[in-house]
Amino acid sequence: MSGHSKWSNIQGRKNAQDAKRGKIFQKISREIYMAVKSGGPDPNLNPSLRMVMDKAKSNNMPNDNVERAIKKGSATGENENYDEVIYEGYGPKGTAVLVHTLTDNLNRTGTNIRVAFNKNGGSLGEKGSVSYMFDRKGYIAIEREGLDIDEDTMLMSVLEAGGDEMETSDEVFEIYTDPSDLPDVRDALEKEGYTLAQAEVTMIPQTTVQLPEDKKALFNQMIDKLEEDDDVSEVFHNAEL
Repeated sequence: MSGHSKWSNIQGRKNAQDAKRGKIFQKISREIYMAVKSGGPDPNLNPSLRMVMDKAKSNNMPNDNVERAIKKGSATGENENYDEVIYEGYGPKGTAVLVHTLTDNLNRTGTNIRVAFNKNGGSLGEKGSVSYMFDRKGYIAIEREGLDIDEDTMLMSVLEAGGDEMETSDEVFEIYTDPSDLPDVRDALEKEGYTLAQAEVTMIPQTTVQLPEDKKALFNQMIDKLEEDDDVSEVFHNAEL
């Protein structure tokens, strides 16, 4: 993971995502609904729900929206059924792209994903074609602004909390954990008084590809088209932008 900053990509896309806030809330509501259906409405007993609720919080989703989604998932007689499907493909310059979807219509979603790739310099791959290039990790970001603590002290806190490793930049401490350890590490750091800017299970590329300037606009257009699709939950890639 050395040399790759997930935080830089998060920040680089933040303004674009702010403009899509309503659609993001809709997608998170669907994820909450599914988490409640599979594991119940209590986030203390349902780690999947707790993680989605953290995601909702980091996206400033109103509590009313979260509560409505939980109530809907808890209601008996609901007949909405969604499939979790991961699409793998290539962007410009052979960049690897993973697209996580939650869909009630596989034909619609598959067609939309293929078109987004094909029309923007990419191509859809077979299952397993790029997923091996990513590691599933727990990820926590703690912004350094206003935080009077040095790197060594922060690292000790991370290791004592159960984190695996930490990367540091001027803006942020980025902490990586085993996915199953993320809830415990998150809770331990919050108990110490740290404010977490991000806490999620994510896909981290093992290596990254530096895109030439003349391909960046096309690549970003492809990612935008994928993220705009109602069925797409997350998009991961190994491009350095």
